[in-house]
Amino acid sequence: MSALYTTKVAATGGRHGHIRSEDGLLDINLALPRQLGGKGDATNPETLFAGGYAACFENAILHVSRDAGLRFADADVEVVAEIGLSRNESGGFVLSAALAVRMAGVDQKKAEELVAAAHRICPYTNAIRGNVDVGFTISAHEARA
Repeated sequence: MSALYTTKVAATGGRHGHIRSEDGLLDINLALPRQLGGKGDATNPETLFAGGYAACFENAILHVSRDAGLRFADADVEVVAEIGLSRNESGGFVLSAALAVRMAGVDQKKAEELVAAAHRICPYTNAIRGNVDVGFTISAHEARA
């Protein structure tokens, strides 16, 4: 199977280092969060993952919505991803994920159907399926603001 898109990001210095994408659009320092004993003066891998997952999952919702004949304005759908870092029983590090999805213009049942469909096609979800449980909070209201 050929890739639809590929990108490269180089990392140096680990969690106290720097990352730079091959196109130079991502070029930032990393720091250990204060909660883990670091300075917290820069972003970290979990924040980057949360941002990527939220954007990707929202796009998956928009994709399945179009397939269902629905159109959303940008402000009609919001996904907030919460990524946690903890240790498992053997002392290894593991991630947890929770997605809070807000949708305007549909009822709760339709919102839940769209989220379930998006959960089947989202590349981030598919990448972590079987390794990270993803929790959902879904809120919908039919009137668009």
